[in-house]
Amino acid sequence: MSMDKRSLYDGLNQLESELQNSLNNLAEMKQSLQEIVEKNTTLELENQRLREHIRELNLVADAPAESAKQELSKSRMNLEKIYEEGFHVCYDLYGSRREHDEPCAFCLEVIYRESGK
Repeated sequence: MSMDKRSLYDGLNQLESELQNSLNNLAEMKQSLQEIVEKNTTLELENQRLREHIRELNLVADAPAESAKQELSKSRMNLEKIYEEGFHVCYDLYGSRREHDEPCAFCLEVIYRESGK
């Protein structure tokens, strides 16, 4: 009978060890996913900035100022969307996650500042 208890105890220890390994793997996967999401957001923001810059260059060469304002407002709407999804759009924290969706005055400045500045 004591052999059954020992094998049961050993089995529980093994199961506990396997569960701990699974939890460690899950934590690593979660961290990797977080890094991928942040990198993806950074790339999206960079891509958006490049498109905005190309648009501005084209608008300066081709279109009246009113058209430039409309294009800029679309870009700012995209920044606002990314911000509302929980990511920084300011220059210092660009692409990183806003912990607990806390407000960021720098992000808000980037999104809502006057376009003439």
